[in-house]
Amino acid sequence: MPEPSSLTGNPNAALGRILAGIQERHPNVAPGPVDDAPTPDEPGHPEYHRRVRAEWALDRWHTAVPPRYRQATATLPDIQQWADRVAADPTTAGSLLLTGTTGTGKTHQAYGALRRIAEAGPSVYEIRATTAADMYGLLRPKGSERGAEEELRRLARVPLLVLDDLGSAKATEWTEEVTYRLINERYNACRPTLYTSNLPADSTDRQGVRQGPDLVTALGERIVSRLSQDTTVVAMTGPDRRRGAA
Repeated sequence: MPEPSSLTGNPNAALGRILAGIQERHPNVAPGPVDDAPTPDEPGHPEYHRRVRAEWALDRWHTAVPPRYRQATATLPDIQQWADRVAADPTTAGSLLLTGTTGTGKTHQAYGALRRIAEAGPSVYEIRATTAADMYGLLRPKGSERGAEEELRRLARVPLLVLDDLGSAKATEWTEEVTYRLINERYNACRPTLYTSNLPADSTDRQGVRQGPDLVTALGERIVSRLSQDTTVVAMTGPDRRRGAA
């Protein structure tokens, strides 16, 4: 059998001879480092994968958001900072409560916060948005084909929940118990929740006198106690924007 040629017999030896020949002809040229790291537009680069996650999350956001709020953006610094914390580490971000009278833009800011989280390209982006009234309707007997207990588990375990108009329903023992079970499980599991409410969190003054209806009277002390520990409260003020836009 004939001997293999120098170029096909041992690739490493052949490469060594080629490099030695180059060094002999160009002794003053030193080999430089080879930059073969991926660029931000190539798989393997962190920014490339962040953009892929962001595109997927924004698609989920677009599906979950009502058409009226698909241009929503979070413009208030406290809301932006909360959204950034959720994107970085949802287990330490805590929850967010937006309070204010009707039409001050709470729901717009809430959906804007969800959008900002999606744009960051989080590793997990599973969301659900509902109103308190719709939630109670879903959890009543025959309110869902899945059954009330299964629906409550789904709401409690979704990684990111928006609960709009908290405290708007007539307070009963049943609504208080359902709300407590939902908030307590999410609180214990450190799952971030974004609440909006027309009521202030607590209206008591420095003397401990309650100045009007608030979430304590609507939901009960044990629920508000859990909200108060790790929830950022943003009070939104101003006229009814819906009337101004009419």
